[in-house]
Amino acid sequence: MKIKQLTLALLFSACAATMQAQPYNEPYRPQYHFSPARGWIGDPCGLTYYKGQYHLFWWGKTVSTDLVHYREVSPNVMEDTPPGISNFTGSVLIDKHNTAGWGPEAWVAAMTVYEKDSKKQAQGLAFSHDGVHFSHFDKNPVIDLWSTEFRDPTVFWHEQTRRWVMVVAKALEKKVKFYSSANLKDWTWESDFGPAGDQEKSWECPDLFQVPVNGNWNNRRWVMVVSVNWAQEQYFIGDFDGHKFTLMDGHPQQPLYVDRGLDYYASRVVRDYDDTLHQSITLGWVATWDYAQQAPSTWGKGFWSLPRLYGLTSFAGEGLRLTQTPLPALQQLRGKLFSKRLELPVGAHPIAGFAPKSNQYELDVTFDTSRSNTFGFYLAEGNGHKTVVSYDTDARTLLIDRTNAADVEIPKFSRITKAEVQPEGGKLRLHVYVDRSSIEIFANRGKEVFTLLTYAGNGQTGIETFAHRPGTRMELQAWPLRSIWNP
Repeated sequence: MKIKQLTLALLFSACAATMQAQPYNEPYRPQYHFSPARGWIGDPCGLTYYKGQYHLFWWGKTVSTDLVHYREVSPNVMEDTPPGISNFTGSVLIDKHNTAGWGPEAWVAAMTVYEKDSKKQAQGLAFSHDGVHFSHFDKNPVIDLWSTEFRDPTVFWHEQTRRWVMVVAKALEKKVKFYSSANLKDWTWESDFGPAGDQEKSWECPDLFQVPVNGNWNNRRWVMVVSVNWAQEQYFIGDFDGHKFTLMDGHPQQPLYVDRGLDYYASRVVRDYDDTLHQSITLGWVATWDYAQQAPSTWGKGFWSLPRLYGLTSFAGEGLRLTQTPLPALQQLRGKLFSKRLELPVGAHPIAGFAPKSNQYELDVTFDTSRSNTFGFYLAEGNGHKTVVSYDTDARTLLIDRTNAADVEIPKFSRITKAEVQPEGGKLRLHVYVDRSSIEIFANRGKEVFTLLTYAGNGQTGIETFAHRPGTRMELQAWPLRSIWNP
């Protein structure tokens, strides 16, 4: 028995040493998206830029200087949560002028405090002097409607009214409520927005921020993003005076979606307390509630999207629309450039000369759409599995089929998504990021974005083009991408 115990101990020690030698290399672990070392990660809760560093919370915390490389600080910053209370989604601010009385430069988290017994959701505060150890406010909650569907506050400083603003969802009423406060503790209701746009099931995780118009930071408009139906996000463009959000003239009644993929939710923008970024940066949760808890990952569940720059861009016949582009800092992960121009051969064929050994790469590809055709890519292909990215020039529709993408069975995972994507100047540009268990596609100028999980197996590294008919020309630039964990 002692020999067997010693053998097992040596085996466990060897396994532990292997894990330490190869951290962040478990099956399905994304290699250039942020995920915590262990445990669950859900909604981004307070993306803050302060003293030259990004501070990112999910009630754990990680920090970054570039939103490419990360250093996890704590798996739990809410150390003194009262018994019977859970901390749901919220935001983090820097109280530079001590409006709340916890000291100049205090960190304040505004989040939904959930009573486990009553199921009540109300809004509460926690404060910190180092951004790592937060203490619950002893007079929580600060806003309480005695509701079980009242959650996910975003709090920011509104300079024109010299007051704090809270944006928070009344989920099943499909409303966003606006409150204001001079001290973060006493709040006044200002107005409600909604229902509007997508009103099918629920509204959550509202965020309100300013976005540059056509690349001009000195010309900004307000955008409100709301997560809907536990599966998507919609946005509204308008004006905000510190009291009320008003839609811009000519705003469409039909929903405007942030992401047309299958797995993008609960995004937040970075709040800049140094006032030096001069850009709107966002991160979202790459998951959907239908199967988030059934993910096959062993380290924990969930990860965040690539960092993206928001813009408001004018499109002919439509007016302003929200656009997203990958943060340029991601380019530092690129390996050797591969480029190729060719006419797509009929059928499915590998791309000669570009065959990464792992699903860690970037494609920047432009297709000529002047000839009627259906064409695209098979990504993460192998062992009978693949994700299909297909464009129909006649229907002007981009379709993504991941019904056979994963090498494991995940309930409710097998799905197809599609959306209209108009060519520009007779061209379709797709900027594609493939990681071990996800794909993100930015179409044309980022007006349509598709984020989806794939959970491809280790043997699924093939890339193929396909075309139904001859005549479609393609220009491709491609790069393998280095891991942020094991460079």
